[in-house]
Amino acid sequence: MKLTTEGKIISNINVLAFVGPAGTGKSERALSVARENAVDYIIDDGLIIARGQIMTGKSAKTEKNMVRAIRRAIFYDPEHRQKAISFLSSKAPCRILILATSEEMVRKILKALYLPDPDRIIRISEVSTKKEIENALRERRVNMQHTIPVSYAQIQRGFAGKLVRQIKGIFKWGKDDPKTIVKPPFSFSGDVIIEKNVLYTIARHLLNYGNRVKKIKELEIESDSTGGAITVDVTLNISSSPKEQSVFEIAKKLQRKVRRGLGYFTGIDIIKVDIKIDEVSFNE
Repeated sequence: MKLTTEGKIISNINVLAFVGPAGTGKSERALSVARENAVDYIIDDGLIIARGQIMTGKSAKTEKNMVRAIRRAIFYDPEHRQKAISFLSSKAPCRILILATSEEMVRKILKALYLPDPDRIIRISEVSTKKEIENALRERRVNMQHTIPVSYAQIQRGFAGKLVRQIKGIFKWGKDDPKTIVKPPFSFSGDVIIEKNVLYTIARHLLNYGNRVKKIKELEIESDSTGGAITVDVTLNISSSPKEQSVFEIAKKLQRKVRRGLGYFTGIDIIKVDIKIDEVSFNE
């Protein structure tokens, strides 16, 4: 697995990857796999965990939709990513176990956190029987529940979804082997597909700002796996009142409204919104 990043790879860190499809029981098995491989830290769903305690990060399972959850899990947010990088840099030398649904996800996490290629990739099928995997998948599908290899108390403080119960593994790590079963806010499986016409409809709705937007002359939306960019040409209709906002102020508010609104309703990170004022008309 080749890795190229714009930053420098963090030295003196050994990486293992624990890979399996969503819902197959990786988080439930994570502590025992980490113990058996002398792992110091586990990276799981946006968290860096040591012996059942959160060291840094924010759980993807606190996000309100699947799109945001995926981005949290791969450390897409710059502030989230930088905190993780700083923590790992300060803890080297150490050994890390990355939990991921695929090798592609492993690569994205390695690139985001400036980590070296893994020494080994462990498959869920190596540590769980076929029956155990089937049971885990059934539990996920029926009850929409997820396991986090973290103590109940810590999740209780920081988790926005529903806490279901605390469980303890068969194999102990030290005095305790804490795990918590949660039901995330998104609580569904499958792909999220947002048609372009939906994005245009939402954007046009968000561009309503009283009666100030007289006409939307042109609206372009580009989106991919990294985020979205919007360009819009509008005609403004403003009053000649001394209390009226300037054209620049109106454009800035439209820009902020569209960026925040689309991000909230779709989970897409809106990287850029260009508002072009094509024409301005004045009301007496």
